Amino acid sequence: MTIENKQSNFLTIFYVALSCVALGGFIGATTNMINGAVSPYYFRVVMYWEFEDIWMASVAQGIFEGLLYGVFFALIFATGFDSLAFNQLRKLIAVVFACWTMGGLLAMFLAVLSSNFYKGHFPLAPSDKMELIKFAWVGGSILGGMIGGLLSAVFGVVITKNSWAKVWRRDKKVILLGEV
Repeated sequence: MTIENKQSNFLTIFYVALSCVALGGFIGATTNMINGAVSPYYFRVVMYWEFEDIWMASVAQGIFEGLLYGVFFALIFATGFDSLAFNQLRKLIAVVFACWTMGGLLAMFLAVLSSNFYKGHFPLAPSDKMELIKFAWVGGSILGGMIGGLLSAVFGVVITKNSWAKVWRRDKKVILLGEV
């Protein structure tokens, strides 16, 4: 392998890792923009926040946590892969947002189905029915997003590795057959 190839591979991995971190911050910001608007109460009781602008603080918290998750994801996903990883990132982001949505909807469904059961398992949940549904959305969507991130990290490595192996086998076959 030439020095230029090594530098190119290093830059690609660096860009993939940087993209993972930036996208983590983006996902954290966008999901908490919605969650902070839906239920400031959730952040007040779960985070013990006693101040006025909870929405802005929830967005900042989402960015911070998203960046941390992005670093963790980058360490898992970007090491050992090249430009194929960029193509997989779009799919993985969709998985995180889908899990975020499903987690929120599932928690809302559970809160509507049996508010006593929900409040029994989440004692900080409010008594008001509408506030309970909002609270459930935020808690469920956050948990869903975290599960989506974990699934994306694991499946992302497997999917990208399999895609890379297919390209490698194809390229090897081209070289062996003398095609250009």
